[in-house]
Amino acid sequence: MKRGKKKKDNFFGKHYSLVWKYVKECKNYILFTTLLILFSTLIALFYQPSEVVEVIEKFLQNLLEKTAHLNMWQMIVFILDNNLKSSFFSMLAGFFFGVFPILAAFANGYILGFVAEKSVQVHGIWVLLRLVPHGIFELPAAILALALGIRLGFFWFSKDIKKEFLKRLQESLRVFLFIILPLLVIAAIIEGVLIFILPDF
Repeated sequence: MKRGKKKKDNFFGKHYSLVWKYVKECKNYILFTTLLILFSTLIALFYQPSEVVEVIEKFLQNLLEKTAHLNMWQMIVFILDNNLKSSFFSMLAGFFFGVFPILAAFANGYILGFVAEKSVQVHGIWVLLRLVPHGIFELPAAILALALGIRLGFFWFSKDIKKEFLKRLQESLRVFLFIILPLLVIAAIIEGVLIFILPDF
């Protein structure tokens, strides 16, 4: 029994050690992604062209229609499925020189700023506090996935392209499994529960 537990501890200990090592290697990409999201969020607060507003409103309306009749557990599954697909695709799509995750980071930041600004107009500044419980898990997961995608795309500039791509892909998948996935699970549960507990969440 003790031997099995020791092997299990060694398994997780080994992988988490490798995960945090790679996350440290990605710190500049994480910083860049964070700043890009903050920048686009600020832009959304002051600049909202009608064409962009129309696209975002259609996107949000479509999202509301899809979730209108879901119960709490269905909502949790929907949120988790949506966030997992988005994060995983953004990470892998970085293959093309990191272009897609860069654009996705800007778009996500802009939508975040747009929704925050409209929510404050309707419900007041304190409505933003409702984003904190799940946001402290979901936002870091999204930033990390996007940063991994950007770093993945820069393998093209390495001496050994194939070797570097496989290395970055393997490490990215490890980080996704051991950090991003758990964060998104927690975030989905919190958000799904809050939607049914708090009115107009």
